[in-house]
Amino acid sequence: MSRIERETKESKIEVEVRVGTGEANVSTGDGFLDHMLETLARYAGLDLEVAATGDLRHHLVEDVAITLGLALASEVPERATRFGWALVPMDEALVQAAVDVGGRAYYVGRLPSSLYEHFLQSLATNLDATVHVKVVRGRDRHHIVEAAVKAVGLALRQALREGEQVFSTKGAVTLRAEAGSHRGDAPAAEGGS
Repeated sequence: MSRIERETKESKIEVEVRVGTGEANVSTGDGFLDHMLETLARYAGLDLEVAATGDLRHHLVEDVAITLGLALASEVPERATRFGWALVPMDEALVQAAVDVGGRAYYVGRLPSSLYEHFLQSLATNLDATVHVKVVRGRDRHHIVEAAVKAVGLALRQALREGEQVFSTKGAVTLRAEAGSHRGDAPAAEGGS
């Protein structure tokens, strides 16, 4: 289980996460954010606890994604399956996602909600994952965003599975971080590309 507390003038976030059964206990004061975090946990198979407050909705959503990404980065197994993908329908919406948890932070995707597009980008960046999201079709913003979160969750479930080998031509890449690095006191990350 990885636990991170992050506090700024704008927000206070506490996150505990581990690869598990998909159980979530979330309290952010934002009903839709709670719903999306619970959805992500369920579809990714993460046991997740989040307690968060923020001055503005944008700061709350962004800072929860940053903190969750940082915590989840410590849960990536050295021999992770690494890649995952999913195509999720939700009524008229159809969204696909592909994920690589191999230590290369990158996000590509367009959602009809800049706030949740930023959520996924912040999650990917702080998880050191590559995340691609493509909206194939859809009209209802809620359905599109929820299908995107479900697709990313299912892709993460695959990518975070323990595999039999390091899935990289480079082998395992080990990084050592010292206090004062861009991640502060976060543990060193391991991964491959």
